Formats: sequence, structure tokens, C-alpha cells
Amino acid sequence: MATVTAKYQLVFHVPPRALEACKQLVFEAGAGRQQPGSGSNNYTECCWITRGVGQSRPNGTVDAPVQHEEESTVETYCFGEDVARRAVAALKTAHPYDEPSYSVVKMEDVGCRLAHRHGAPIIGFYEMVV
Repeated sequence: MATVTAKYQLVFHVPPRALEACKQLVFEAGAGRQQPGSGSNNYTECCWITRGVGQSRPNGTVDAPVQHEEESTVETYCFGEDVARRAVAALKTAHPYDEPSYSVVKMEDVGCRLAHRHGAPIIGFYEMVV
């Protein structure tokens, strides 16, 4: 039986000025690559990007207006916990914020083959990784 490598989803928010630099370092760390041995379609630098607006208020300044900034949300995946940890470290290096907003979720394959055969949506469970 083939060894299954744990799959993690990495999601982060980044202002447009730093989007390409963050993606580059995250990809160089190994994120966004198809699982080794998963067929002839070897893809790299895979991600989903959506645009939105983030908001914040400076801490301790009740009278200050809420600040709004355009940001992109990037969703990608990592095969192996080591790749996920390297990708997060790379993100923190490239990101312009002191504390970037990101999450890492461990993905579980739950009945996907059956779901694919019948055209049903794929349902999975997740576990947060610190």
C-alpha cells in the first residue's frame, strides 16, 4: 500500500504590494505542489487568490476610525507538516505585517473516491495546527 503524506491547507491574507513576494517564498518552501507520485500532471505554484478588504482599529484608540485596506486571500496546500512549517516561516519573512493573518489546517481524505464517482461534493474533516 502506498504511503499517504499528510496534506495541509495554508491560507493567508496579504496586501497587493507584497502578494508576489509572499507567494514566491511560500512556493520556494514547497507549498502549492501536487503530491509526489500522484500521476502525470505535475503542477507547482498552485493556489487560489481572492481579493477583499481587511479592517482594523489601532489598539487602545477607541476614537480612531477603523482602517480599511485592500488585501488578497491566498489558499494553497502543503504535503507534509515540514513543508507547512517551512511555508509559514517563509510567509513571515516576506509579509509586511508584524503578525500576518494566516491559518494552517490539516486535511483528511474522507471517502473522496466514492464522492468523485457519483458526482457528490467532497466532505472532509480538519484539525488546526499551531
